[in-house]
Amino acid sequence: MDKGVFVSAFSNGDVFVGETLGTAALILLGGGVCAAVTLKKSKAVNAGWLAITFGWGFAVLIAAYMSAPKSGAHLNPAVTIALAVKSGEWSQVPLYLGSQLLGAIIGAVLVWATYLGQFNANKEPTLGIFSTGPEIRNPVQNVITEVIGTFVLCFAILTIGTNSGLSQSGTGTLMVAFTVVGIGLSLGGPTGYAINPARDLGPRIAHALLPIPNKGGSDWSYAWIPVVGPILGGLAAGGLYNAIF
Repeated sequence: MDKGVFVSAFSNGDVFVGETLGTAALILLGGGVCAAVTLKKSKAVNAGWLAITFGWGFAVLIAAYMSAPKSGAHLNPAVTIALAVKSGEWSQVPLYLGSQLLGAIIGAVLVWATYLGQFNANKEPTLGIFSTGPEIRNPVQNVITEVIGTFVLCFAILTIGTNSGLSQSGTGTLMVAFTVVGIGLSLGGPTGYAINPARDLGPRIAHALLPIPNKGGSDWSYAWIPVVGPILGGLAAGGLYNAIF
């Protein structure tokens, strides 16, 4: 995951392919572990929070290695924005963000297809498999939580990118994956740690559209928080990076 690469370093076609493919893989594997732990007919049902946090960490690792050669493996609008603040290059930001959202929707549909039998046998709301939600619903508190978690992720990515040894060896990608696990374990309890607008919004759209029995509502009143919070976190990380480095 070469996060030190400016967003203008790749062709538009490469960005579209890399970010769509990579984000789809991220959501397939990350959403997949949520489905595995949640759905009653899954062999992994009730595996718990550790399974979810490590599952998402591995999802980041695999998706990043898949997409890095094509697009730099941003996989997250907040990361793209943090890099744009760092570099001052914004020309490809809309393409990155659109590709990430498309990939997230595709990944969520693939989760549904993988667990189709379990979803068809479902008797309870399923939004938690697709998107995040707070344990205590307080918009200000929830936004702050998402800002802090995303700031940690983006600032770690920016600083890891300054270490040429980590970037050249590919170890930087592993460090980012461990960072995601750490955020989930330490900061994920209040809101479920979206820390990625596409990761939350794309699957939420898929949840609203898919024919899932007894799926419940898509909680659109909360949907702005895992979009706005991570964007603010990415902006803050990029700004502080520039101020310090």
